[in-house]
Amino acid sequence: MPSKVRVFGKAQNRTALGIANAFLVMYPHATLEDLNKAFPIELNTSSPNSSVMFEDIKNSENYKTKKEGKDNFARVFFAHADDYLHLQDGTKAVMLQMWTKDDFQRIVSHAKNYDIEIADFQPREGFRRGGFHLEYLNGYIPPAPLPSEGKPWWFWLLLGLLGLLLLGLLFFLFGRKKEIVEVEREVLREVIVRDTVLVYVQQLAEIEKNFNAVQFAQGRSELRDEAKFVLHDLARLLNSHPDMKVRIIGHTSREGAEDLNQRLSEARAKAAVDFLVKERGIDASRLEFRGAGSSEPLDPDQLDVNRRTEFVVIE
Repeated sequence: MPSKVRVFGKAQNRTALGIANAFLVMYPHATLEDLNKAFPIELNTSSPNSSVMFEDIKNSENYKTKKEGKDNFARVFFAHADDYLHLQDGTKAVMLQMWTKDDFQRIVSHAKNYDIEIADFQPREGFRRGGFHLEYLNGYIPPAPLPSEGKPWWFWLLLGLLGLLLLGLLFFLFGRKKEIVEVEREVLREVIVRDTVLVYVQQLAEIEKNFNAVQFAQGRSELRDEAKFVLHDLARLLNSHPDMKVRIIGHTSREGAEDLNQRLSEARAKAAVDFLVKERGIDASRLEFRGAGSSEPLDPDQLDVNRRTEFVVIE
């Protein structure tokens, strides 16, 4: 069967993390138990103290050890918040981060069972963090997750059945068949539009994450080659959905003068738009850019997370 998702990675352990993320993209309703069944601990022989590949950070004894001032969790599992696996049931899971060459080859081979393939592997550069990004192949579109507000799937099914029962009662009492049909069509149209937007947002969030993993050079707005590669994914998404419009927003940390940060954030957002228009032929009317400088920090105490670029669906 042809592959559906390709993982591009730098560093063995973060390429393995990319495989787990690809699995969650393809199976958005997977639980922590599903993850550990899909990728059993036997694939990794480098962490003898762990009995599972993935753990919930709330229940992990290793996590509790780290909070008490020890580094056991950081050595065994990915401990950075950017590397958490966010499951639809609200669980924040972490994955083993110690991978030998043999272990890595095992998980790469195992991933083929789920139609996931790995691009030519690139080793980590010096002391820089590795990373990964995903590419969808052969026209594959990931499934949209179900609405999640802490309610089980059967709740939404029951709600839908009650809605249909109400429509039937209205028809029986008033015989207004035409109006009911129009209501059903409108509901169906809204469901289709909602699911389409969910797919937009899901894919755009993945692209945004990969773009921000590259980082601009300090004080510069020129795109790195890795960032251009991610923008090719955004161009493919825009070409697949001709009605989609995107706003690109640049952000900086609070370091430096405010007016300089404002100009720099705007120049970075504009660089991304210019690349999409000039290099990939995207209609400029479908793109907007804005610089927010350091005015909208995600976390005032962590400078790194505030240096980012947002991709927002505007239509």
